Amino acid sequence: MFRWRESMLAVALVALGVAVLVGSLVATVWQSPWAAVSATAIVWMGMLVPIVWAFTRSRPIGLLRFRSLDLLYGLVLGALLRTTQGWIDGLDGTPAPLPGLAEVDGSPAPATLALEVVAPVVVAPLVEEFFFRAVVLVSLYTVLRRPFGKVAAGFAAALASTALFVLVHGISDGGGVSGIVSLSLLGLVCSLLVLLTGRIWGAVLVHAVYNFSYVFLAILVGVIG
Repeated sequence: MFRWRESMLAVALVALGVAVLVGSLVATVWQSPWAAVSATAIVWMGMLVPIVWAFTRSRPIGLLRFRSLDLLYGLVLGALLRTTQGWIDGLDGTPAPLPGLAEVDGSPAPATLALEVVAPVVVAPLVEEFFFRAVVLVSLYTVLRRPFGKVAAGFAAALASTALFVLVHGISDGGGVSGIVSLSLLGLVCSLLVLLTGRIWGAVLVHAVYNFSYVFLAILVGVIG
């Protein structure tokens, strides 16, 4: 039986690295409103390759199981993390800027809708959580569990998957200290959910609610404005 260990982790890291390089090249060279969307899609494709490769060979027991409690985790923790992110943004004494969508001739462009509405709410939570919190986290935990024990392995795997999550977002989105802290909190919470429950859907829903709350505020600001 195929196990999620070193080989799986290696495939995941290589696929991600190649995708990030190609995506960055596309975003830099291609002068088009769709460049950013295409670059993001390339990175996600790089994540999908090891996800599909892993799940077509084996599935960790219970990882895909869904419980109603996962929905509660998503709603409560996702909203709490977004509130915390707003509080962090305002720590410098200035009010946190209201989110908004890029517009063309007074209305959101198709590229904007794809990148800033559909992608973060639907695609990103699924692809990124299955990559960072399923493939990377579980593979690394499996590698480290026997030599170092469950607690140390879980701690190291959570930190490593979160660091990689923040790094990839930093390369594609930039962002300051507050963005790094907020993404780190999101990554750690989602990692702990997977480690403590053995299921992925709580993490997916936390990520989705976290992103949706931002998109909802951006749409609301556009309507009111």
